[in-house]
Amino acid sequence: MSYHNPHTPPRKSATFDDHTLAEIRRAAATGIYDIRGAGTKRKVPHFDDLLFLGASISRYPLEGYREKCDTTVTLGTRFAKKPITLKTPITIAGMSFGALSGNAKEALGRGATIAGTSTTTGDGGMTDEERGHSQTLVYQYLPSRYGMNPKDLRRADAIEIVVGQGAKPGGGGMLLGQKISDRVANMRNLPKGIDQRSACRHPDWTGPDDLEIKILELREITDWEKPIYIKVGGSRPYYDTALAVKAGADVVVLDGMQGGTAATQDVFIEHVGMPTLACIRPAVQALQDLGMHRKVQLIVSGGIRSGADVAKALALGADAVAIGTAALVAIGDNDSKWEEEYNKLGTTAGAYDDWHEGRDPAGITTQDPELAARLDPVAAGRRLANYLKVMTLEAQTIARACGKNHLHNLEPEDLVALTMEAAAMAQVPLAGTSWYPGKGGF
Repeated sequence: MSYHNPHTPPRKSATFDDHTLAEIRRAAATGIYDIRGAGTKRKVPHFDDLLFLGASISRYPLEGYREKCDTTVTLGTRFAKKPITLKTPITIAGMSFGALSGNAKEALGRGATIAGTSTTTGDGGMTDEERGHSQTLVYQYLPSRYGMNPKDLRRADAIEIVVGQGAKPGGGGMLLGQKISDRVANMRNLPKGIDQRSACRHPDWTGPDDLEIKILELREITDWEKPIYIKVGGSRPYYDTALAVKAGADVVVLDGMQGGTAATQDVFIEHVGMPTLACIRPAVQALQDLGMHRKVQLIVSGGIRSGADVAKALALGADAVAIGTAALVAIGDNDSKWEEEYNKLGTTAGAYDDWHEGRDPAGITTQDPELAARLDPVAAGRRLANYLKVMTLEAQTIARACGKNHLHNLEPEDLVALTMEAAAMAQVPLAGTSWYPGKGGF
């Protein structure tokens, strides 16, 4: 006989929590796996688990009002005739016209141009508005080849070969029929209103030797002017970085699992890939082992939110970062002023992730003309520029406090970790010690 104290609240399972139970019931009722946008929602070790030490007696800080702290970065110095120089090391990640509205893409271009940085096309081709409002535009070359043509390759300032994405390394893209408007269908050579799934791998190469040939082909098409990036999802960063360098990349873009996506399986987002924090040091080590650190630039993306995140990524060895989700929030996505409409969709502003359904009240992740018209690209571009300015100033503030006159002078020695996991991933000492897991000694 068992006795239950009526004053003790019922105890729920940590394994079968409310979300898990709801997912089991949803799957049983529908027979369909869950699709959503955004990135992982589970908590993983991240930049918040690192702290900067700053300067005191043993280090000399810089005076913010008198001493310069440079933020410029040049990308593509290895082979390209025309490497690109940005005023800030914070770039805008690839997000397609199709996944985003035309006004959203224009806003990203406007904001990036004001801030002196680059934006990226994403899948589906280049729009004239995006090219027209982006001073520096990176053209993504994806397995789908949607919208790809030599003319636009030559119109771009750099080319990014997308091998993988942090939210779904090993997986392809997805664009549901309700977002394939006449214009999107025409650009991608697809039937209007029919669900589209992009391939998970490129159709014309299978390994680094083939990729080297493809890179040479792209260089010939563009007269060796454009920097060639290779983007990989964070899964085996040491080997992927090394092979990208071997294949001839000017820049490696490394995307961790906190990076967003327009649409993929929830099980992919939550259970495939590695945290951004775990990806950076192996990639930097690969570049160092090959004698290519700072010669081949490393851009890190996936969950970058603030100037502190930027500074930490650069201190760990990155040359620049890319933001996606944060940029969408800056231009107006998931804004609480649309809370009532988010509620009608069965969600809330802070949790909305059904970007693939094309019903975004903010007019950003939609092709609905009425919804898209809600976003003023000029005002939204200014908001993005303000956000990029603040992030840059925050990173400068931290760098000066560490005695650095350039963001690239930040180094692992400036950091400590708050947890064992973060110390092991970032290979910086646990706070209050000179040790991290795997180093030996204490």
